[in-house]
Amino acid sequence: MKKAIIIGASSGIGRQLAKLLDAQGYEVGIAARRLDLLTTLQAELQHTSYLQKMDIANCDAAQQQLHALLDKMRTVDLIVITAGSGQQNPNLDWVTEFATLQTNVLGISAVLNSAFHYFRQRGHGHLVAISSIGALRGDVGNPAYNASKAYLSNYLQGLRKKVAQAKLPITITDIKPGFVDTAMAQGEGLFWVASADKAARQIMTAINNKRSHAYITRRWRLIAWVMKLLPDALYHRL
Repeated sequence: MKKAIIIGASSGIGRQLAKLLDAQGYEVGIAARRLDLLTTLQAELQHTSYLQKMDIANCDAAQQQLHALLDKMRTVDLIVITAGSGQQNPNLDWVTEFATLQTNVLGISAVLNSAFHYFRQRGHGHLVAISSIGALRGDVGNPAYNASKAYLSNYLQGLRKKVAQAKLPITITDIKPGFVDTAMAQGEGLFWVASADKAARQIMTAINNKRSHAYITRRWRLIAWVMKLLPDALYHRL
């Protein structure tokens, strides 16, 4: 039986992915800060599952907690990192900026590092992280969030190049969602907002197909194309 770990499984996309993996017959390790929500989720899963409290804002603790979960599960084929932080910060408050960077850059990098070393030692595996369409351009309302997602996509590309050069059968997948109906979706002018269930199903398809990149939902590929080509002079007016 295959085994997977979902980091950030207490709500939103992570919670829905845990259910989908369980439905596909996976044994699932679910990790997040809110243990009460993980316990509720575990009661809904049909197959063997494993709980682990994890706060990725604390780099050292998060790495230790991931290793503890890996020890419980013994072998793992897939690790998905859906956890993250971000809130609107139009006044550029540094405390808010720092909290976002602490989680989305340092914390997620620490977990990715540990997961990568685990799969490299094992010789194969699949590592997935949730970036954002916001990784493509900076944003006036949430500068640190978009910058952190650009960092994440770049970091994942570095890992992908590393496994390619080493000719290791390890898949690195960068998921770039648009707006998804979760607590992370904030602000005015939201459009094409997908449910967490729809987003999770498309992410699951990308995982099953071992994709390197995927936009969620698929129509956001068009927006990505426009964002990449739009001159700064026009983008700054939006």
